[in-house]
Amino acid sequence: MGKSHQAALRSRQRGLSFFGLVFAGVFAVAVFAIGGQSLPIYLEYLSAKKAMDKAKVETTVPGIRAAFDRAATIDDIRSIQGKDLEVTKRGDQVVVSFKYSREIALAGPAYLVYRFEAQTN
Repeated sequence: MGKSHQAALRSRQRGLSFFGLVFAGVFAVAVFAIGGQSLPIYLEYLSAKKAMDKAKVETTVPGIRAAFDRAATIDDIRSIQGKDLEVTKRGDQVVVSFKYSREIALAGPAYLVYRFEAQTN
């Protein structure tokens, strides 16, 4: 094998450089860190939505808010309370809705903001 043949073999080699590996590692850690903080926030939103649907069966606005607060205590919902619910009537149906946001600090002044909104039918 001549030198030109060895050079041709080396130039065809493909792979991940050390810097590429470090970048991929940092990216993976960032994704897991953000995902690890995001999952509980999303699960809390699902719990709040479920609590709102259960509270809708009450007939008065204070009753709806109290039922939501009871469910929030059980499901450890801290981002929203019964007083934050908007209760309206559409025709003869009671419509309960909420809107809130949560944020995760990333680095320095950077934040990831989640805005949640839900409404009963």
